[in-house]
Amino acid sequence: MDAEQVTMLREVLSATGWLERTREFGRALRVTSRTAGGLLLVGTPGDDPWHLAAHLDDESRLGDAPGLAPTLVRWSPPPDAPPHLRVGLERLEAAERGETLFVVAEEDAPAPLLERVDDARRTGARVLALEGGDRELRGLAHEALTVPPGEAVLSFDGAQHLVSAAAGAEPGRGVRGLRSRLARLLETVSGPVVD
Repeated sequence: MDAEQVTMLREVLSATGWLERTREFGRALRVTSRTAGGLLLVGTPGDDPWHLAAHLDDESRLGDAPGLAPTLVRWSPPPDAPPHLRVGLERLEAAERGETLFVVAEEDAPAPLLERVDDARRTGARVLALEGGDRELRGLAHEALTVPPGEAVLSFDGAQHLVSAAAGAEPGRGVRGLRSRLARLLETVSGPVVD
């Protein structure tokens, strides 16, 4: 990706409001996730958000924000996986006040997940959702960011990248801070800009 493409992407996203929406959602994620180990990240049965978990872990280290290092909760963790990849749904049942449950679901969340989310909310966990149009999940979340199916400007995967970058942005840096983080992300993904 060259400098012109990066500039165009920033302009397109700026005009749509996605930078502002992901900044607000990222801020909510950062503010609610203050305790190391207190951010529980879960997806749907067929889609563990491991890629987002890796980005949030990076943002945690780079931004000195230990609360952003998530615990990836998996539907069917392999028993021989390393401990950090063996956390199952029973962890949601142990969610408590002061913890944040971040649900990532491009498709509608299945009933067993919605039940666990509702239980976690009742015990005092803060619920955030990045979803693709699931009204029930959005209704359970304290904060939700919806990426409608067929969104022309931003894919669901792209929204995850923006949210992780926004969560890692230093408070008070606003959209300009997010834009610079986005530029660094794009450079990391595509290589350095060649003039």
